[in-house]
Amino acid sequence: MFRVGSVFVPVTDLHKSKQWFEKHLHVRLIDEWDGGAGFYFPSSPTQLGLIEVETPQRSEFTIKGVKKNSYFNFLVSNIDEVYSEFNRNGVRTSDIEEFGGMRFFDFFDPDGNPFSIVNEVEGSPFHSEEIKKLQESR
Repeated sequence: MFRVGSVFVPVTDLHKSKQWFEKHLHVRLIDEWDGGAGFYFPSSPTQLGLIEVETPQRSEFTIKGVKKNSYFNFLVSNIDEVYSEFNRNGVRTSDIEEFGGMRFFDFFDPDGNPFSIVNEVEGSPFHSEEIKKLQESR
């Protein structure tokens, strides 16, 4: 019944951010409007919208006053390849970390918005194949 249609990111320079997201996340432009642009991912039904704002607005929240967490993450099949590509291209990243077999790192867009890259752990209840089984059983 419901699914995520679009995720919106606040950016201060729409032109610069459009180029950055196209280059690093390989999104493709759908259309533009006054103050925004919509993109699609070649391998995902979820869309990405960039909305121009006057001042940076962070896309993260704080857990227990200490740890910061982005509102969403990106799944990749080869986290090492993406990490290397980002670093070769000057994208600011954190180190790759591990938790329960999951590997992840954060990266930052030109406005400093943090996002996470995550690999899927086979056998995890959160793996896309396990989610498909849950969806089919309901």
